[in-house]
Amino acid sequence: MLAWAPRLGRRFVWAAIVALLLVFACLPPLLSHDVYSYVDYARLGVLHGLDPYVHPPAAAPTDPAFAEVEWTDTTSAYGPLFTLATYPLAKLPVDAAVYLLKAASTAAVLAIAVLVARLAPARGVDPLRAAAFVALNPLVLVHVVGGPHNDALAVLLMTLGVAAVLNARETSAGAAFIAAVAIKASATVVLPFALLAARRPTGLKYAYMSPLRPVGRLLVGMGAAVVGIGLLAWLAFGWNWLDAFALAGENQGRTSYMSIPITTTRLTGLDPDAVRVAFLALYAALVVYLLVWTYRGNDWLRAAAWATTGLLLATAWLLPWYLLWPLPLAALSRDKPLKLLLLGLTAYQLGARIPL
Repeated sequence: MLAWAPRLGRRFVWAAIVALLLVFACLPPLLSHDVYSYVDYARLGVLHGLDPYVHPPAAAPTDPAFAEVEWTDTTSAYGPLFTLATYPLAKLPVDAAVYLLKAASTAAVLAIAVLVARLAPARGVDPLRAAAFVALNPLVLVHVVGGPHNDALAVLLMTLGVAAVLNARETSAGAAFIAAVAIKASATVVLPFALLAARRPTGLKYAYMSPLRPVGRLLVGMGAAVVGIGLLAWLAFGWNWLDAFALAGENQGRTSYMSIPITTTRLTGLDPDAVRVAFLALYAALVVYLLVWTYRGNDWLRAAAWATTGLLLATAWLLPWYLLWPLPLAALSRDKPLKLLLLGLTAYQLGARIPL
């Protein structure tokens, strides 16, 4: 599809995207029961009066959602914006809530594809290839839509932030990036590159302005979102919601069988802790290099795409739906080696989480 998209034409490519998204949206949850955790945390808060950042699903074992939850003794690791967004689902039957979340994830992936297609021409990228690169990725279809996983909502907000930066709407960009972080902390990777991009604006709009003004607007948008979302989260959860970010960091201490560091350990027989530290050190060096490279005036979007991809390569806790994170960035990056790397990583992860 990526090779032939321009020849296949706009109607065929978009019809294929919509059709496949609908097929995977209608299937039962695939290869992961995380969506039942989303529903269970909402039911804990609304129906049982328990804070999902303090109490795990096991605190209400009689709830209908509990039977399908895998991480029964773990409190919520998701941002407060997502948790509050799921609260209205608590009074619905569990299956209805699950399929509404699948519909939301499907709509978010389609919206990401539309966004990258609209941004692509200005970036010198074919819009059909950009849309197909995101929406037809098999891991996105199976895990993000078929799963479903809330990564779609976080990446949609991140992509809206990217679009706002590219269109010189820095205040909106800052708010969108913080909203993405308030769903899932992984969006933080893009923030320093967006700040560096705002520091070096281009175009006639800024010809007679201080180069710090766009940075100021971005920071204002971020600050307003932090205050607004933080206040809302405090009213709902006190300060307990901050534990979600600590838990997300602790997850990096776990290992998944098909992560690159753990695969390296299996192939070489090296100590897994030493390999993990080595990969993280290499990733830190990569991020520093990319920040310096961006500071010198190079393409911030390409740097952010490499930084996000590097995180996937470096983490010992790699799950297949994480592949969505760099896809819209890479689709707009004009970096063929990066796209080939992500396609290779996709192929490698196809067998992950399949219970054989």
